[in-house]
Amino acid sequence: MNAKYGFTKFVIVVPSVAIREGVLSSIRLTKEHFQNLYGYVPVDAWVYDSAQVSRLRQFAGSNQMQILVINIQAFDKKEIAIIHTERDRMSGRKPIEFIQSTSPVVIVDEPQNMETENAKAALASLNPLCTLRYSATHRNLYHQVYRLDPVKAYDLRLVKRIEVSSVLDLPEFAKPYISLKSIQTGKTLTAKLEIDINCDKVPERKRLTVKHRQDLFDLSNQREFYQGYIIQNIDAVEQKVEFTNGVELRVGEQSGSNQDALMRTQIRETVREHFEKELKAAAIPEGERLKILSLFFIDRVANYAEEDGKIRRWFIEAYEEFRQASRYEKLDLPETALVHNGYFAQDRGRAKDSTEGRNTKADDEAYELIMRDKERLLSRDEPLRFIFSHSALREGWDNPNVFQICTLNETKSQMRKRQEIGRGLRLPVRENGERCTDAYINRLTVIANQSYTDFAKQLQNEIEDDCGITFGQRIENARERRTAKLKKGWSLDPDFLELWNRIKHKTRYSVEFETASLIDRAVTEFRKAGDISAPTFTISKAELDLSANGIQSTLLTQSFKSDMGKAVYIPDLLGYLQRETELTRSTIAEVLIRSGRLAEVFKNPQEFLNRALLAIRRALDDLMVDGIKYERRDGQEWEMLRFEREEIKSYLNRLVEVNHSLYDVV
Repeated sequence: MNAKYGFTKFVIVVPSVAIREGVLSSIRLTKEHFQNLYGYVPVDAWVYDSAQVSRLRQFAGSNQMQILVINIQAFDKKEIAIIHTERDRMSGRKPIEFIQSTSPVVIVDEPQNMETENAKAALASLNPLCTLRYSATHRNLYHQVYRLDPVKAYDLRLVKRIEVSSVLDLPEFAKPYISLKSIQTGKTLTAKLEIDINCDKVPERKRLTVKHRQDLFDLSNQREFYQGYIIQNIDAVEQKVEFTNGVELRVGEQSGSNQDALMRTQIRETVREHFEKELKAAAIPEGERLKILSLFFIDRVANYAEEDGKIRRWFIEAYEEFRQASRYEKLDLPETALVHNGYFAQDRGRAKDSTEGRNTKADDEAYELIMRDKERLLSRDEPLRFIFSHSALREGWDNPNVFQICTLNETKSQMRKRQEIGRGLRLPVRENGERCTDAYINRLTVIANQSYTDFAKQLQNEIEDDCGITFGQRIENARERRTAKLKKGWSLDPDFLELWNRIKHKTRYSVEFETASLIDRAVTEFRKAGDISAPTFTISKAELDLSANGIQSTLLTQSFKSDMGKAVYIPDLLGYLQRETELTRSTIAEVLIRSGRLAEVFKNPQEFLNRALLAIRRALDDLMVDGIKYERRDGQEWEMLRFEREEIKSYLNRLVEVNHSLYDVV
């Protein structure tokens, strides 16, 4: 705009300190690039400071190009902002008048954060020649000039490929699992919980809505783990639920999950991924190599900032384990103490949790610190490789050389997926300053505590909501409903009539067996059942592919890990098996004792119960085959007319045309 039209006055308006620091960093990093393109045109770029408003004289009067970076908070409140107050040192004029007199080109960075009427009026008060709005996630579009949406950027290879490594806690059903999802207000306060419910054969994890005084023991179909879990209080203000046994849960919290083991596994998987990327980087020719960074989001600063914080301990354990492994010996990575650091808000010298949803002065200082270190982190000479930050890290901070992102949320806070992966999507920078375009290297791995399919679905929904993109429909087989047609003369077919005369009778059956035989068979079945395994975590890595048809996930690898130790809670074995089989407690006890496997219950109580139940049911099934007796019910028969009365409907892609049947299709 300066080269073509001669404009010299530019104002960049930002909504936060983090974004302001990012703008300053961009101006600094691109200086040489623009000098090569447009010659060595003098440029004066600076940040507005209310303590030095007299610099606005220079902005208005200078002949060289001026770039003023200003936070909107500095001029959106006319009653208190210094920029709107007449100053003796400025000849009785208001500082903002010096900006207005130049009719500057105003560039608004992240304008979706400045959509209030007050913010719009503040931008207009600058008397702009024109206003340019710059963002990847516009809320409203005004005279759109250029669009580079996430799908186009992905197709053009302008960002990293995305892969998700899912670390999931497979339900073990051996303790009272409760997860509080939300609280709803209305005529009656209700809460949405996720608990384990006894279903036909095995327990299943399901969501249900509950209210005051309801008993989870009843709601779970009498799973004994939930005895005493009666809802005493639902608090919409504190967003929590209290039970009569003293247990309290806040929205997002869980009870009875293997949360610590899950987080520890996530950390280990992130460090392992980091070392693998370091191996890839080491294979690149000297001079073209790049720095590998990993970013951890945590929701409780104390878990890392304290010397004995569990996240700090788990990270150190994992890093030292892989650093000493023979596979990574040649990397010669720095000592553990040098490779990790946290960027947190400070309160009297102590790290503290950031304030979700709003920026405090302490948050701003944390942002400034991490922004100042942004360029230093790109140097391979800088040992720092693992960055820990609070979940409040939002727009304004990213680093092109972040290759792993791990979200360690005790409460599974609802950080948006686009926001989460946005910290590391940019193409990485080599040590020679050039961007890396190698698709083999350019992969961002997100270590998530949810399935990769759920992650992909949530990411796609957010891209559609934020960017106004509608992904094309996924290709599906057309489903046209049709009715199966009975063939003419079906009721006269001799083969059918012969079969029908055998099966048309209504019957009842009874089973006779000896208890001793049942015990013997059940003991034999249980003894030959497979080994009882400890509860398991599954780690799945999938690649996400963005296209106009949506976000597709492709499973790349899958592994299972177990590290739980001995179970500390053993359920009522006899009570559970009695409810499921209707056998006596003495019969069940004899089966368990004679099997010689009772000690294995400590490995995994629920799997022990499942195998014992399966063995007893198999024994019962065998005895039923041998001891079953059918009797006709007083000449009662099924009616052949049911074939004509009851239609069969299905979809074309589920029907097969046949010749030897009552119908034209199966």
